[in-house]
Amino acid sequence: MEKVNIYDDIVYGEEKVKVSLILETEFSKEIRIVFKKDQIMKDHKTAYPITVEIFEGSIDFGVGEKVYNLVKGDIVSLEASIVHNLKANEDSIVRLTLSKSDSINRVKGVLKL
Repeated sequence: MEKVNIYDDIVYGEEKVKVSLILETEFSKEIRIVFKKDQIMKDHKTAYPITVEIFEGSIDFGVGEKVYNLVKGDIVSLEASIVHNLKANEDSIVRLTLSKSDSINRVKGVLKL
């Protein structure tokens, strides 16, 4: 067993979103994404399904032509290969669950687009 707390050692990036691995299991990678208000992650997609959970704040989650406002407590799942984007409406903390086969470097690479 391993125990972590999503709120430990939070750092808000002034220039861009902060992405960090908080837990890796035999089947998944749990990623914390920390946004300051108005920070974005541009259009991107993954080869694997993902789950996104809002722990703090409010995020506009764009999928195709639709934008969904996600708030604290909301959880969404997304199939592989679906283009999506995120924009923080306020300072926000997001948990992203990735497949074990996916990479945190891919997620960090979205910030360089």
